[in-house]
Amino acid sequence: MSSHKVAVIGGDGIGPEIIAEGVKVLDAVADKFNFNIDWTEYPNGADHYLETGELVSEDTLAALGKADSIYLGALGDPRCEPGVLEKGILLALRFHFDQYINLRPIKLLEGVWCPLKDKGPKDIDFTVVRENTEDFYVGIGNHVKQGKTHQELEVIRSLYSVKFGLDIEADRSEIAYQIGVLSQKGSERVIRYAFDLAKNKGKDRVTAVDKANVLSHVYNFWRTIVEDVSKDYPGIEHEFNYVDAITMWFIKNPEWYQVVVTPNMFGDIITDLGAMIQGGLGLAPGGNINPDGVSMFEPIHGSAPKYKGLDRANPLATIWAGAMMLDELGEEKAGEAAVNAIQEILSEGKVKTKDLGGQNTCSEMGDAVAEKVAGN
Repeated sequence: MSSHKVAVIGGDGIGPEIIAEGVKVLDAVADKFNFNIDWTEYPNGADHYLETGELVSEDTLAALGKADSIYLGALGDPRCEPGVLEKGILLALRFHFDQYINLRPIKLLEGVWCPLKDKGPKDIDFTVVRENTEDFYVGIGNHVKQGKTHQELEVIRSLYSVKFGLDIEADRSEIAYQIGVLSQKGSERVIRYAFDLAKNKGKDRVTAVDKANVLSHVYNFWRTIVEDVSKDYPGIEHEFNYVDAITMWFIKNPEWYQVVVTPNMFGDIITDLGAMIQGGLGLAPGGNINPDGVSMFEPIHGSAPKYKGLDRANPLATIWAGAMMLDELGEEKAGEAAVNAIQEILSEGKVKTKDLGGQNTCSEMGDAVAEKVAGN
């Protein structure tokens, strides 16, 4: 019997509740398909941070590096300064393990209400491949007062390191600035992943997102790399969409899209729109993937601290994220079975959490999916 070592970080708010249901379903799938998941829990989150002052220690990073994958609930707590947990844990893990792919299936399942008139599951079924470690999320920038200032800024990645020495003279007003960075190697690997995904899924179109008409230096660079990579995939056409335009076309003609590849910031924006057209955040899974290293899977919604401990959250996005994790671990049939079980529960419409128009609890939904897996 094969075995997979999975690190579990429940995190904050509803995180531990939804992760518990995900573990429940994945254990049921593992039993059915004759493999084992060895779970190891880690306490990282708001409570741990407030008690110890620690976000993620070097020892924890070393231990996580020995896992086959990471399963994350949610991070964020109003007791902490905004962004501290997200940057100090979530982004720290993404950067440390070089999880350069953020993978987001945008798929409307049968039985789920869609806010788009006359659109159904056959119309909304595409994948967004978001670059996950560069762009304007590299975290370099500052706030400077009037006068002259010199600042040294640095970005260190597995592919490269870059230093900025800035002499700043601000006249008559304080300023804030943020620097975005795209590298040739960093962009190429995510673009190539998108083309490979299209090829493996039998798709014939990749749509690349940017804002090259305004942010011309970084995103014309991105376009050049898309053009270069596309030459290796003669059977797949490619096109470019500005980020503002694609938000319109996601609403009007979602059926057009097959595989979408995007820089980090724009991907963050359009995948939230994608979540809404597939039925809401409770049905939106995500993967932070390093194809050659440790990947991390999570729902894309937040920690919803006001619902902590109420057993009200919808765990389906977390369960679906777990199915994506199984795919990455090489248990594709098991992952497919988990998604099929979700689909059957939604189609039957007998078990619904509050966000889906029902009154069932988080744990009741997890029980229903696990029972469906076991019975199929």
